[in-house]
Amino acid sequence: MDPIKRHDVKVTGLDDSQPILFAHGFGCSQQMWRYVAPHFESRFQVALFDWVGYGGSDPSAYDPDKYSTLDGYAQDVLEICEALDLQEVIFVGHSVAAMIGALAAIKQPERFARLVLVCPSPRYIDDGTYVGGFSEQDIDELLESLESNYLGWSSAMAPVIMANADRPELSEELEASFCRADPKIARQFAEVTFLSDNRADLPHVAAPCLVLQCSKDAIAPVSVGEYVHATLPNSAYVVLDATGHCPNLSAPEATTRAIDAFLRE
Repeated sequence: MDPIKRHDVKVTGLDDSQPILFAHGFGCSQQMWRYVAPHFESRFQVALFDWVGYGGSDPSAYDPDKYSTLDGYAQDVLEICEALDLQEVIFVGHSVAAMIGALAAIKQPERFARLVLVCPSPRYIDDGTYVGGFSEQDIDELLESLESNYLGWSSAMAPVIMANADRPELSEELEASFCRADPKIARQFAEVTFLSDNRADLPHVAAPCLVLQCSKDAIAPVSVGEYVHATLPNSAYVVLDATGHCPNLSAPEATTRAIDAFLRE
């Protein structure tokens, strides 16, 4: 299937300019970038897309074998880039998409100019001195809850992920996005996400990276952002004065400023 149709790819901005490709996190869609991406349309070719099973993508393209690891998603990124003939790509990935982008850049380093990793986590489970934020039991219970009662899980987790209790509309939007997904697809994507360990991949990312960290994030705490920054060969690190795991929605102005400053360096 044509990757453009498969992922409902939308392209705006300046044709023949350097491309900036935005990738959303678990349970979301390209709509999560609507407060950030337009800012870059005056200088870049801007491309947005949905992972298979989310947003306007074609769910019939979902292949459980392909998507049993994050490498399957990284392959999608490369197929989108090839279909659009994107070179010198600036990849902006939120949450798990940050690690997907890193894997894509390792596979084809010549295609990527820079990476922006928004709230990344190479491993969510604590391991020795590494603090990922969750115990193995935490993740087992999370996945069990998701499988047994997906709607209930969505209702309970959205406020935790989004935080910002004073703006309940943000959590409500995230919950609604979760609920639009196929539970079976969401269950496998969650398992692939929360059981992944990409720490050993980080030293192989050649492109300059910006690590964007929220000051209070229950999903990817500050210790994780510091680890990612320290492990990448060439990275800048910015801690946003933002709460929650989705600064593209909760703090879009600060997120945009940080990305813009990195791209102007």
